Amino acid sequence: MNLYYGKAVLLTGASSGIGKATAEHLAALGCRVYGTSRKAGNGDIVFSDEKSQGFVEMVQLDVCDDESVKEAVAYVMNKEGRIDVLINNAGFGLSGAIEETSADEAISQLNTNFFGVHRMCRNVLPIMRRQKKGLIINIGSVAGLFSIPYQSMYSASKYALEAYTEALRLEVRDFGIRAVIIEPGDTRTEFTENRFYTEESRETAYPRSMASIEKMKKDEQSGAKPQKVAETIGKLMFKRNPPVRITIGLDYKLLVQLKRVFPSRLIEYILGRMYA
Repeated sequence: MNLYYGKAVLLTGASSGIGKATAEHLAALGCRVYGTSRKAGNGDIVFSDEKSQGFVEMVQLDVCDDESVKEAVAYVMNKEGRIDVLINNAGFGLSGAIEETSADEAISQLNTNFFGVHRMCRNVLPIMRRQKKGLIINIGSVAGLFSIPYQSMYSASKYALEAYTEALRLEVRDFGIRAVIIEPGDTRTEFTENRFYTEESRETAYPRSMASIEKMKKDEQSGAKPQKVAETIGKLMFKRNPPVRITIGLDYKLLVQLKRVFPSRLIEYILGRMYA
């Protein structure tokens, strides 16, 4: 069965976790994956599949830098002449109470997790429009459906990505471009240990905050492997009309259904019991 969109894939945040697992899985499907990270060296082949002839080649990219984004996209175009699939995965987590989060810290979170996606889309969409085909996959989070205490800015960045993807789908459909948002639940990756904490949270006035964050870290480290997300993304490569969103994790799928039916106060109570 042929990949519907093509084999040239640009994937941000590919050096670890979900990004790395996805890059290798797509390469095994025969894709030519250009994975990015801020510390990568252009042209480094970090994975290849002899049977499928797919590979993962690293490209240096900082999604917070306009010129870096342009240069990375140009690099892939010079190699492939096209970009069939864009996967926006780069991001990080910021923990701390709202009161103890500075404006600069909040801006940094949104700049990477949300505006980084926007920079990538702005540079890749003209290419896909000329091709009259393309797929954009945004890696969101269940935190974009259920705001998590002491993770407010991370939740806000993922909520924003939900609205962005919905609008994007409507705008680009006539050009043969499709977009979908993936909403992973707890996933066992390096993301947990790489989480940032706000400066003021070092001497927090919110005694429950550290316990809440520790609970989340424990859930993440006992969560699903990133290969589960990678396999879900792999299936999208064959779908002409992908769904708006895909939630990963049975517990969270159930919570999504509950949110549609039950009062907001009940959902708030459940989340409070879980994290507050």
